[in-house]
Amino acid sequence: MARVNIIGRENEKRILDTIVKEKEARLVAVYGRRRVGKTYLIKNYFNDNFDFFFTGSFETPTRIQLALFNKALNSKSTSVYEHPEDWFKAFDQLKDYLNSIEKQNKIVFLDELPWLDSPKSNFLKAFSYFWNSWASTQDGLKVIICGSATSWMLEKVIGDKGGLYGRTSRSIYLSPFSLGEVEEFLHEKKNIKWNRYQIIEAYMIFGGIPYYLDMLEREKTFAQNIDNLFFSTGAPLKAEYNFLFRSLFKASETYKRVVEVLAKKNKGMTLKEIKQELGAADGGFLSKVLSNLCGCDFIRKYTPYAKKNHGCIYQLTDLYSLFYLKFLGGKSGLDENYWSNLREGAKNAWAGYAFEQVCLHHIGQIRTKLGIKGVLTNVCSWSSPRHIDKDGNEWPGTQIDLLLCRADNVIDVCEMKYCKDKYIVTKAYDEHLRNRNNTFTHLTKTKDSIHNILVTTYGLAQNMYSDVFNNTVTMDDLFTP
Repeated sequence: MARVNIIGRENEKRILDTIVKEKEARLVAVYGRRRVGKTYLIKNYFNDNFDFFFTGSFETPTRIQLALFNKALNSKSTSVYEHPEDWFKAFDQLKDYLNSIEKQNKIVFLDELPWLDSPKSNFLKAFSYFWNSWASTQDGLKVIICGSATSWMLEKVIGDKGGLYGRTSRSIYLSPFSLGEVEEFLHEKKNIKWNRYQIIEAYMIFGGIPYYLDMLEREKTFAQNIDNLFFSTGAPLKAEYNFLFRSLFKASETYKRVVEVLAKKNKGMTLKEIKQELGAADGGFLSKVLSNLCGCDFIRKYTPYAKKNHGCIYQLTDLYSLFYLKFLGGKSGLDENYWSNLREGAKNAWAGYAFEQVCLHHIGQIRTKLGIKGVLTNVCSWSSPRHIDKDGNEWPGTQIDLLLCRADNVIDVCEMKYCKDKYIVTKAYDEHLRNRNNTFTHLTKTKDSIHNILVTTYGLAQNMYSDVFNNTVTMDDLFTP
């Protein structure tokens, strides 16, 4: 049977190509945000040709998980194995079955591993013993483990200090699709021929999450698709929000509260500010929550320009969560055609910020357009409150959302503008940029050259003020590999 064409994932496929060719036993951990396509990648790369495949079930008791494991094993084996009393016995049976297969290369795929590790199940200890005592010595055996609970995968497997310490041969982190991959996915898999402006709008709602994009229907308009997926009766992506957190995190309500607090502050918040907003007493636990949310691609952590680590900012970047919380969170009784009937003005604030997040997801493409792909570059932001300095000079409050601080002594100050046509620089905006750059240069005392960069959809309209920008990045540039 021919292998299914896999959209994107070129680096991941190269890694798997290498692993498959190696003679030695290999333990491969695949992780990433839920719905990002981990199972799809592995199943289609191997064309479902596994010697054994088993997937965990969400919030399912150990005895039932063991029964399902036993059923999967007996469906593959010529022998009939009795119901195992624990995971140690289950992996003994798996070992016996794999020994019975008379071929050199064997593939085992264990999906949703975190869901198998229920309290007091001893699953992880049994799996560690299986790998360390036998599987790791079997030439040609490839064991692929997969999990959406990224924090669990990082803590219990990839960074484990116990039985699996240093045992993972290779870890594969699967990130959301880029804009270019979304375009290919919609065109090739869904036969949806939207233009790039529409694809960016879709990205602003769904991010690069294949599972969500796969729900789009070619026969419906863009607005009808959004109504169907978010606002109709039984809309699948209305219920997704709560399940997403429950399936990924213990104490999921705490994680949701953090995300919802960050959703109210576009520029992000410090750990101290989040702690105050939540009334949290345990700063250590909150730090772990924030770290786990970063690992699952919900938020990003960055250091503002000229600040040390204690000034780190946490910012919500998951586009699905941003859209949900803006238009559905805490609301009820919304019309089933809400999105189709929503006025453009009501979308503008969200769209501007969501486009900024799309740009932050495509820093590599921006750097490529600017010709600085090979230049060491730090990505950060900068803000300063309104204040009066020691000489009595008054400085207005100002903020820059994206700075590319380059090792060649240039700072690219990026302005991100979501427009339906070419962006027009007005006299007032020209003055604003020049004054802001003067404020930034004076207060930071930087000696680097300042370049203004416009990142927008259709480009820059030429007029007497357009030369305030040194370079322009368009949406077409964001679609490059």
